[in-house]
Amino acid sequence: MKLATYNNGRRDGQLMLVSRDLTKAVAVPAIAHTMQQLMDSWDLLEPQLKELYDALNDGQLDNTVDFDESQCLSPFPRAYQWADGSAYVNHVELVRKARNAEMPETFWTDPLVYQGGSDCFIAPRANIELGSEEWGIDFESEIAVVTDDVPMGISAENAADHIKLLMLVNDVSLRGLIPAELAKGFGFFQSKPSSSFSPVAITPDELGDKWQESKVHLPLVTHLNDELFGRPNAGVDMTFDFATLVSHVAKTRPMGAGAIVGSGTISNYDRSAGSSCLAEKRMLETIADGKPSTSFMKFGDRVRIEMFDDQGNNIFGSIDQKVVEYKA
Repeated sequence: MKLATYNNGRRDGQLMLVSRDLTKAVAVPAIAHTMQQLMDSWDLLEPQLKELYDALNDGQLDNTVDFDESQCLSPFPRAYQWADGSAYVNHVELVRKARNAEMPETFWTDPLVYQGGSDCFIAPRANIELGSEEWGIDFESEIAVVTDDVPMGISAENAADHIKLLMLVNDVSLRGLIPAELAKGFGFFQSKPSSSFSPVAITPDELGDKWQESKVHLPLVTHLNDELFGRPNAGVDMTFDFATLVSHVAKTRPMGAGAIVGSGTISNYDRSAGSSCLAEKRMLETIADGKPSTSFMKFGDRVRIEMFDDQGNNIFGSIDQKVVEYKA
């Protein structure tokens, strides 16, 4: 299934069922008004929604509207949990290499995860409003999963069954603020403003054989100011799959329905695939030339993040955002 949340003037928006080709949509208030309401009763409501989804794709529903991505909020305009990992250890290795720091061996066996702010996500076509270019504005192109209720201490093998939805992510990062925050030894906060998610969330079966071993085996495509920036394959070089990340997050606490877990920046050892964030490109420049030559984002810059199937069809819709100056 494909699902979206339209902006209806309310905090949590209106749940919409979206056709596979992203052309038609229909509200389903008789089943659920919001995405969170759906997740709270997933086992009960999913079969009803799937029946409607089949009818939508067969052209059997009369009350449809043309699907409009500009009307979409992030599928979850807010969430009870947003935990972002760093599953591509190649990316972490580059960060440390650029500053001549050794990487602990445990980074290959124990996932890195931070808890992000989830009270207010940015819509996928909304501007990214920030106070200063000096903060080192960066995008991070990622994938995230959404779970139902996950019990504490679950194994990775069993965690896979709790993954119900997939989304794309722009995990906005302020690189200029990160070093001072991490130096305090207490993690990210101001350096990680609101993230945004793709217009559409999908059930894993929409990917067919591209969803295997709790990984998405397709390139994640990023354009910066309409120029291709990177298209690394999300299923390649992923050290920790999504089931492992979910198990890690739930080691000492249960996860509530609608919890979101991110992959971290998609990164491949094959550098010809490009990158999924400016920081990685700057790291590679520093390693090669002794200093970076690519700047962080400026006001007016635009980033677009998408994923396409083998036939070139857009799967999740497009995150397409411009960075602008925030004015109180």
